[in-house]
Amino acid sequence: MSQVLAPEASAGLRRRSERSPAILDAGLLVAVLCLLGLGFVMVTSASMPMADRNYDDPFFFVLRHGVALALALTCGAVCFAVPSKVWENAGPLLMLLAIGLLVLLLVPGVGRTVNGATRWIPLGLINLQPSELVKFTAVIYLSGYLVRRELDVRTSLMGFLRPMLLVGIAGMLIMAQPDFGTTAVILATAMALLFLGGVSVLSFVLLGLLLTAGLAALIIIEPYRLQRVTSFVKPFDDPFDTGYQLSQALIAFGRGEWLGVGLGNGIQKQFYLPEAHTDFLLAVMGEELGLVGVLVVVAVFAYITWRAFVIGARARRQGDLFGCYAAHGFGLLIGLQAFINVGVNTGLLPTKGLPLPFMSYGSNALIVAAMAVGVLLRIDFELRRRTVDPIPEGGLHRERPAPSDRPLRERQKRERGATWRRG
Repeated sequence: MSQVLAPEASAGLRRRSERSPAILDAGLLVAVLCLLGLGFVMVTSASMPMADRNYDDPFFFVLRHGVALALALTCGAVCFAVPSKVWENAGPLLMLLAIGLLVLLLVPGVGRTVNGATRWIPLGLINLQPSELVKFTAVIYLSGYLVRRELDVRTSLMGFLRPMLLVGIAGMLIMAQPDFGTTAVILATAMALLFLGGVSVLSFVLLGLLLTAGLAALIIIEPYRLQRVTSFVKPFDDPFDTGYQLSQALIAFGRGEWLGVGLGNGIQKQFYLPEAHTDFLLAVMGEELGLVGVLVVVAVFAYITWRAFVIGARARRQGDLFGCYAAHGFGLLIGLQAFINVGVNTGLLPTKGLPLPFMSYGSNALIVAAMAVGVLLRIDFELRRRTVDPIPEGGLHRERPAPSDRPLRERQKRERGATWRRG
């Protein structure tokens, strides 16, 4: 029968249990919440002049962004509540559902067209953007596939190409909208995940060259894409037409210098910089918060990506392959989108219609980013829970000796008793 520990021993064990690791990655959560909060402030600053001019309501975009932020936090909490095993099993169904929405989007009369792009399905208060949902479902689907077909992926060419079939179909449907930037991000994330899953180098290189050639062909055959690729090299050669957005963004960064002109005091957002509250929100930050503010935001994105990779590495060490692939996939997705947006705003990359994760105006991108973090935190929570031994109900008890040790202990007790009787 187990014996109750002495009060001093019980207190010592309780103190050790109190020093157990936290159940959540507090650093990751705080970093994401900081970006969400700063994003709300900057969307407010960047959108008020245009909202007042176009809608006679300076808070037109602010209220909508607030609703989107509440939905994003709710969806992130729901994703955190779902066990990772459920996500792993639901991957194929979620991917097929996302592809079905992409097909529905292209049905005449269903999709909403803005500036020549059909990307949204009206749902009353919000517009659903299926291409954003594909980013999330592609990571979930590929992570589960790499677990189920681990041997096929490593040894068979078909095992490598089979998951790319669904991803390729989704990419073609997204290109039909058209949305080149989102397609490139999804394909790049998928290729990185497959490489992480152990695909042979030859297969990876061949498919990579094929996809690169296909994307290059899509750029060349569409004049506006080719113009975007070439105009970013020298935006001031045509600052009022092809280089207008980038030249105005660079002027905003130049005005901000080191510490910025002050929150709300930017000029570019008022009359010159298009899409100031969406794709070029970073340029507004550069003008109002300066280079220091931009570097802080970049550092926070780097930290979030690093934490995702750390969670993935820990999942691999503990044998959770789905958690490993999903964590790395979402880290790549968030980091790649942030890198592209920063590159576009600073003139390092051609102009793409990709928002800044957690910060830019746009409900769908905000919700999907929060969902990704919710799954990341869930994976981390499950990994931490495996390493912490809970205190049993009814108090702390001394553990029984292992079955293999009992005969030895009983023999030692009998020998001690015999010695005492002889004495």
